[in-house]
Amino acid sequence: MGASLLSSPAFLVFFSLFTLCLLPDPVLGITRHYKFDIKLHNVTRLCHTKSIVSVNGQFPGPRIVAREGDQLLIKVVNHVSNNISIHWHGIRQLRSGWADGPAYVTQCPIQTGHSYVYNFTIVGQRGTLFWHAHISWLRATVYGPIVILPKPGVPYPFAKPYKEVPIIFGEWFNADPETIISQALQTGGGPNVSDAYTINGLPGPLYNCSAKDTFKLKVKPGKTYLLRLINAALNDELFFSIANHTLTVVEADAIYVKPFETDTLLITPGQTTNVLLKTKPSYPSATFFMTARPYVTGQGTFDNSTVAGILEYESPPHSLHSGISIKMLPLFKPILPALNDTSFATNFVSKLRSLDSAQFPATVPQKVHKHFFFTVGLGTSPCQQNQTCQGPNGTKFAASVNNVSFAMPTTALLQAHFFGQSNGVYTPDLPSSPIIPFNYTGTPPNNTVVSNGTKAVVLPFNTTVELVMQDTSILGAESHPLHLHGFNFFVVGQGFGNFDPNKDPAKFNLIDPIERNTVGVPSGGWVAIRFQADNPGVWFMHCHLEVHTSWGLKMAWIVLDGKLPNQKLLPPPADLPKC
Repeated sequence: MGASLLSSPAFLVFFSLFTLCLLPDPVLGITRHYKFDIKLHNVTRLCHTKSIVSVNGQFPGPRIVAREGDQLLIKVVNHVSNNISIHWHGIRQLRSGWADGPAYVTQCPIQTGHSYVYNFTIVGQRGTLFWHAHISWLRATVYGPIVILPKPGVPYPFAKPYKEVPIIFGEWFNADPETIISQALQTGGGPNVSDAYTINGLPGPLYNCSAKDTFKLKVKPGKTYLLRLINAALNDELFFSIANHTLTVVEADAIYVKPFETDTLLITPGQTTNVLLKTKPSYPSATFFMTARPYVTGQGTFDNSTVAGILEYESPPHSLHSGISIKMLPLFKPILPALNDTSFATNFVSKLRSLDSAQFPATVPQKVHKHFFFTVGLGTSPCQQNQTCQGPNGTKFAASVNNVSFAMPTTALLQAHFFGQSNGVYTPDLPSSPIIPFNYTGTPPNNTVVSNGTKAVVLPFNTTVELVMQDTSILGAESHPLHLHGFNFFVVGQGFGNFDPNKDPAKFNLIDPIERNTVGVPSGGWVAIRFQADNPGVWFMHCHLEVHTSWGLKMAWIVLDGKLPNQKLLPPPADLPKC
């Protein structure tokens, strides 16, 4: 009887209608649920065992996979004594600023024993991004990849790879990073540097007591692999290369680019780069190092070491090679640029152009409503009385935007803005250009003291912004990877020395500039970006070198609601954490 009912036409019609209701509309995407348990777990690297804050007992953390158009509901439960918040780096968060994640900017952090559901939809984005903790230095161990696949049936604008592999760079500290930064902020000196760089959490064989912790990428001859590269290191831009192999760059910060070949690439903290690796047509009877080491421009100390993984070819079965131990094969090592090779860095960045195809156009704002000129760089703060400080000449290190070192509020900016309670939380008066102009990249001024404040810039909805960010030579010129939350921007120009508003704009690329969410301000130079403020909310912008963020190289843009219902920030979710 049951069988005949199930096969009856009426039931089949009902069943197929019912399943159609369950199946998501492929255009709208589906809802994906993840749970992140923030816990302590023991990890051993370089013969040091320590307890780290991590997600679901994994280091690096779990991979988030979704398609363009999907909604994500990610429940984060905090089981540790630290406050926590998670940022979905590079996700536009259209009208969902409550889910962006930077502590005290879009939310109060999640306190011990509490939870929060990050609820957002991926609109018009596909490619590689990543998630990381966004409070203090917890992102040293709390990070993982975000892989956004195209909508069903939409191909990549390049040949479909045989396999896709996330490669996430990190930094390992034998000590507790939270202790390192809190001590540095107390003494005013530079924080201790990391003990190793890592690939997918592993430092590799060039460090003591680390050979067993080596990432191995096993490949087959004659195939194309898509490597999804992510720089989740705290404080270091990195060069990366695979010995005897050429890489084809096809995407940066989840934006397709005009493909170009390179042996070596540069990736700053906060950036992602997708590359195609074509393996050799036949078994090469060798193994190959893939290595990363820092690109360094500042005057401070840094971790001068190299992380290595191994590219290993599968030997053909029943061949002469299959009996040979991998250890007997020759090992090729790549030659990376010099630590301070700024000309390589400049040359590499200049090759990055938006794909700008009919399907993926570069919609560069042609008309600018508001111009801003921000100096970004280091400075000093006076030492408190009765204290000796370890910064320059007995002061404390600081960093600033237009000489304002950003003071983090104790309540979230977005809440204060949304409920009209900004008094005593922030002021909307960050200068749009330096109050005291000087020769930014020349001999630095005698007075390097920064001012402090929680200052923001307010933009009406849909304002088109041109922002020039100028490095300064105060305490040494340095490359600063600046990250903007809530938007992608077009990098329309860059150069060395002081920006010249009369001559430089004539050279801007307004046709196919690279579009991204994190850009390196060149050491001793400037970069010009454009974006459209089409996303209401409060959006953090900061240097992605964590030490500079800690010192105050950060600010906030407040984008007002538009007139239409779909141009307004949605109200906060009921479970938004309290301060």
